[in-house]
Amino acid sequence: MWAFVAPSLIVLAVIILYPLGRAIWMSMHSDGKKLDPETGMFVTGQFTWFENYKNWITQSCNTANGSIPCPPGTLGSQFWQSIGNTFGFTVVTVLLETVIGLSMALIMAKTFRGRGLLRASVLIPWAIPTAVTAKLWFFIFANDGIANKILGTNILWTADPWPARFAIVVADVWKTAPFMALLILAGLQMIPADVYEAAKVDGATAWQRFRMITLPLVKPALMVAVLFRTMDALRMYDLPAIMMGSNPATSTISVLVVDQMRVGANSASALSTITFLIIFAVAFILVRFLGANAVSTQEKQRKGEPV
Repeated sequence: MWAFVAPSLIVLAVIILYPLGRAIWMSMHSDGKKLDPETGMFVTGQFTWFENYKNWITQSCNTANGSIPCPPGTLGSQFWQSIGNTFGFTVVTVLLETVIGLSMALIMAKTFRGRGLLRASVLIPWAIPTAVTAKLWFFIFANDGIANKILGTNILWTADPWPARFAIVVADVWKTAPFMALLILAGLQMIPADVYEAAKVDGATAWQRFRMITLPLVKPALMVAVLFRTMDALRMYDLPAIMMGSNPATSTISVLVVDQMRVGANSASALSTITFLIIFAVAFILVRFLGANAVSTQEKQRKGEPV
């Protein structure tokens, strides 16, 4: 059996384990020059264990005289703000996309003329490349863009912190809600029509059918959609980077990683490892405690167990 499994394991080790191990190894080395007490010379890439991680978490910067709090405006001072931005975007966008996606899926699941055309048109925002979407919404939220002209305002959407965050949320929800709708629609189509017919015969209202039939039976697809979208939102990079540039108010962890990569690869590796651990922890919580495991949930439903 191992002879058949070994090639797959080797491929997985090459494309997953090696890059991860290499990133962790690089994260334990310094970027800047340090004085080697044995040779009396400045050397680069010294093994520093978890110093890069400590510097990010405490927002400290190394100097010739030791570590000091990173000055405002530097990348090291943006760690916790980027963490807050990332989780803020994730919670708000995933929540809105789930509600809007479920509503869209419920409409597309009905039988009516033009349903195929509606489904195709709904997927257009998701099919557009993110870079194009970011530029499109950048022009919409420009100082003389459509948003200000329609609202009759002079809001600096790409400069002021809260308007910039709002613009990112709107653009992301517009693009990704169709993806949520597509996954939820697949779950809705797995629900037998005779279940609804039986409920109607028993006198169940539309709200009761939605609450007692639709939601429990679509839960596996819904939780998988939330899991995929959450992990994607935690890695958000191109949308805020292209729309807002290096605006700290909208900087996510991924944006900070790329910016730090241009300064020092080893400390950027530490930050990317922290990002991986955060995403892994969130995915574990969703799968383990919130039931974002479609196979397990469907098996419980089949056996009549609570999910």
